[in-house]
Amino acid sequence: MGRTPRRYAIHLHLSGGQSEVVHFADLEAFQQWYGSVLTASAPEAFVNVPISEMEGEYLVLRPSAVIAIRVEPQFNALDA
Repeated sequence: MGRTPRRYAIHLHLSGGQSEVVHFADLEAFQQWYGSVLTASAPEAFVNVPISEMEGEYLVLRPSAVIAIRVEPQFNALDA
């Protein structure tokens, strides 16, 4: 029986060399955000990225600035 991730850490690697980590409660929430916001928006438009599971906290970036995404399941009870 496989373990179930507590949440997912999404590592956004940006064109300027920066890297940001945002968290989603489940993979479906990330896929919905990715499909409806990041890929559906114009490349030079600003989009909101939810920074944490708290409401109202966002990172604003342009979809064209995201050059790579790494999805990391997190199984631990405490954040590292």
